[in-house]
Amino acid sequence: MVLPGMIEAAANRIAPYIHHTPLLTSAQLNSIADTHLFFKCENFQKAGAFKARGAHYAVFSLDDKEAAAGVITHSSGNHAGALSLAAKNRNIRAYVVMPSTAPAVKVAAVKSYGGAITFCEPTLEAREAMLKEIQQKTGATEIHPYNDERIIAGQATAAKEMIDTGESFDYIVAPVGGGGLLSGTALSCHYFSPQTKVIAAEPRGADDAYRSFRQNRLIPSKNPDTIADGLLTSLGSLTFPLITKHVYDIIAVEETSIIKAMRLVWERMKIIIEPSSAVPLAAILENKNRFRGTKTGVILSGGNVDLNKLPWK
Repeated sequence: MVLPGMIEAAANRIAPYIHHTPLLTSAQLNSIADTHLFFKCENFQKAGAFKARGAHYAVFSLDDKEAAAGVITHSSGNHAGALSLAAKNRNIRAYVVMPSTAPAVKVAAVKSYGGAITFCEPTLEAREAMLKEIQQKTGATEIHPYNDERIIAGQATAAKEMIDTGESFDYIVAPVGGGGLLSGTALSCHYFSPQTKVIAAEPRGADDAYRSFRQNRLIPSKNPDTIADGLLTSLGSLTFPLITKHVYDIIAVEETSIIKAMRLVWERMKIIIEPSSAVPLAAILENKNRFRGTKTGVILSGGNVDLNKLPWK
């Protein structure tokens, strides 16, 4: 169970290894959305995404014997890079199983941090089988991308930093894939800012969390189709109950809205975000009446985008 003290412990433990990212505003985007937006810029985070928070807390929570054997995960994206960086900072090995279809920019990040990559077929079964094979040989500790209390507590520190600024948010909107960031965000608001409602944003082409939330049962993601490659995974056994209990609502958005929101942030705020990061703003722009006149925090989850594959010309 992730309690307030665990989130506070995570914040203290990871502080030397991560950025305390800025909370930015944009008068132009406020005008377009007709609300007061506050952007938590995890695109400026170490390894380019919020994942550095949970990865560092998990890695630095291991005892010396566990750490000596290294850590292992399967990931096609930001968690792979974040775990590799955290392992590097602790001077231990990181073994990463990646599908052959993983974005080149994210493969390059893992390599730059010293992660040992093994490629496999792009199926969950192949990823899990390869992970078990390497784990049996190395004894490395698996660090799941989201279904791990240490990961959830680490990701919760982003929202805690937002709350600690003293702004009184009506809403905080976060993207949802596996649910680690969303669960952590919801817990931070529950413990430290109970008046703040947490809303998740998800692509309509990968809306398993939206459907799971509505039907109150865990519905796996099948054949997701979205530009937001960081949001393709299903919710986990730990994250789904937390989301059901503490999240106010989940909004599914169209692909065109994601691309529009991403471009708006690039053009108006002059910062680079990846498609997954644009999903919360897309949700706000598709639902202006709900957010009009409120103070709304938006978590920009990352900035690891392939500049050769931008969704506009």
